[in-house]
Amino acid sequence: MYTIHTDNSKLRRNNMESFAPLVSVIIPTRNEESTIERTITDLLDGEYKNIELIVVDGMSNDSTIEKVNELIKRYGPRARMKILKNEKKHTTAGLNLGIANARGRYIMIASAHATYSKNYISECVVSLENGECDVAGGILEVLPRSQQLTAIAIAEVLKHPFGIGGARYRVGVEEKTYVDTVAYGVYRKEIFEKISLFDERLVRNQDIEFNLRLQRAGYRIMCIPQAVAYYYARDNYIKLWSNNFGNGFWVTYSRKFVKGAYSLRHLIPLFFVIYLISLALFLCLPISVVFKTIWLSPAVLYASLSVIFSMNIASEKKMMRVAPSIFLAFFVLHISYGIGSLYGILKYLFSAKIR
Repeated sequence: MYTIHTDNSKLRRNNMESFAPLVSVIIPTRNEESTIERTITDLLDGEYKNIELIVVDGMSNDSTIEKVNELIKRYGPRARMKILKNEKKHTTAGLNLGIANARGRYIMIASAHATYSKNYISECVVSLENGECDVAGGILEVLPRSQQLTAIAIAEVLKHPFGIGGARYRVGVEEKTYVDTVAYGVYRKEIFEKISLFDERLVRNQDIEFNLRLQRAGYRIMCIPQAVAYYYARDNYIKLWSNNFGNGFWVTYSRKFVKGAYSLRHLIPLFFVIYLISLALFLCLPISVVFKTIWLSPAVLYASLSVIFSMNIASEKKMMRVAPSIFLAFFVLHISYGIGSLYGILKYLFSAKIR
């Protein structure tokens, strides 16, 4: 049994209901009717009870708000929930609006696309109250939205190191570990008061820039393996492409507003796309077969690794028929992110030239 510290005493985890500090959970939404009920129910039914839920809705045109209001009626006064309107519609503005209205000592940035283990918030609060870190979050388990092959393939790719790189909260940690980012962090409220809010000029990837700013200010981020969030991945290639194209675009275009809002691993898909463009050009030129073969070798290596990892994943799942879908998901993930990053650079350079 371990303890958390409050202003006046040490508290055991099993006594949190009476003494735990208030945690404000911010959930930005826009057209989340298929997942919002599951997300809120998970949070309210968790072992940590002293929370307030702030749903910041980006003008949804589906039944998201109706479902939230139904939950408010169902849970009654014991569920401290409120809905705020985010007229700017994008996530960054929604987060800042939620933070401005939060009353808790800690602020959790949650997602309507995810659910959370019952101990998620309590594990994070323990580490925060014990002074181990300033931001705490768990590991991310990616799940398919359906049992269709495409949905299963996308979920597997989004948790494989070849697909998403080496982010510790994605590939997992065995013990509490200091990291550069977590998916759904619980923050000390004072952080936002000292280093300001998320940069609203960044429509996406605002968390990358904020976490870099946070660490430069000396704050520590911790990944806690006992806390688990379950993210329901997009279930078709079009949605996968659209989401990752946008992420890639904002990684590079963010330079228009802030410098250094990304790390080297975020640029690898960009380098890959530039290589493929150069490969297409070289194959069309009247140069020696030897040189073309040498220049082709990285593409062959990529394809070979994709096949190997796809087969390994399918074999582990005892579902070999999903291997082709996994291979395609790897390619869509990398190419969409890389093309988005390339477009972001070109748009940034063009806008800078106009100025």
